[in-house]
Amino acid sequence: MYDLIIIGGGPAGLTAAIYAIRKRLNFLLLSKDLGGKTNYHLSLPWVEDYQVIKGLEIVNKFRTELEYLDFARHMEAVETVLKTNQHFTVSTKGGALLESKAVILATGTRQVRMNVPGEKQYTMRGLCYSALSYAPLFIDKTVMVIGDADLAQRSVGELATVAREVTMVCADDKLLDSPLGYKLQRSQNVKIFTGCEIVEVQGDEYARKLILKDRHGKIKEYLADGMFVEKALTPNTSMVKDLVELDKLGRIVIDSACCTNVPGLFAAGDVTNSYAEQVLVAVGEGAKAALSAYEYLLPRI
Repeated sequence: MYDLIIIGGGPAGLTAAIYAIRKRLNFLLLSKDLGGKTNYHLSLPWVEDYQVIKGLEIVNKFRTELEYLDFARHMEAVETVLKTNQHFTVSTKGGALLESKAVILATGTRQVRMNVPGEKQYTMRGLCYSALSYAPLFIDKTVMVIGDADLAQRSVGELATVAREVTMVCADDKLLDSPLGYKLQRSQNVKIFTGCEIVEVQGDEYARKLILKDRHGKIKEYLADGMFVEKALTPNTSMVKDLVELDKLGRIVIDSACCTNVPGLFAAGDVTNSYAEQVLVAVGEGAKAALSAYEYLLPRI
C-alpha cells in the first residue's frame, strides 16, 4: 500500500513527485514517459533558444532527480482508478494492481489532430498546437489557425495582438456567434475562411504552405510563417470518468487547493478545469496538489 500514487509524468506530475520525496511519502509515479509535452518545443527559423522563456529547465531538474529512483516510478499507462473503502486501486495497462491512500491525477490533454499529409512531418517545425504558449514569437508574422471553437477563437485573438496577419480556417462560421467571434470578424488583420477542408501541409525544413479545398471543391494554397491546429484539447480522464466530477469538456473539476469531489483524489495541470497550457502554471499546481495530498495523508500515515 502506497501513501500516494501520482499519475502523469509531465510538469505537474514531476513537481508533485519531488514534493512527495521531500515530504518522505511512500509514493509511486505512473507514466509512459517523463517530461510530457516539455519533451517537444516549437522550432522556427527566426527564433533562437535563448529568446524563449521556458519552464523546461525546471522540469529537467525534477526529471533528473527521479530518473535514478527506480523504486519511485513505473513507466506504464494507467487503465482505471477505483476507490474502495478508504483507499484507491490503480490498474495499469500491463495488468498491475496498485493500492494507495491518495492519488494525484496529472495526465494532461491530447490535441485533436487534422490527420492530413505533412502534419506529422512538420509538427513542432512551424506547425504547432498551442498558440497560447507560442504567440509572442509571431510578432509581425503571418499565421494560420485551424479551428473554429472557443480554443481557436482565443488563439486567433491572442495572435492578432502581435502578428501582422492571422488567417482562421473554419469548418463552420456558426461558432463565431460570440463576443470574441464578432471582434475577430471586425479585426483588420484577421481573415476568416469558412467551409474549407484541410488537404495537406507542405514546406521545406519548416511548414510553409497550407493546401485547402473550398466548399466548391477548388484547391487553394496559402503561405504562412507558422500554423496552429486549435481544433480541441481532449483531457486524459478516461481512467476516472466514472469516479470523479468532470465539467462539460471532460476536465476534472478542482477547487483552489487542487481537491476533487472525491476525498483523497487530487488533480493538477491541463487535465483540470483550471488549465492554462503553461509549464510554470502546471509546476505550481503540481506543488499545490502534493501539499494538499500531504495534508490529507498526515493523519493516515
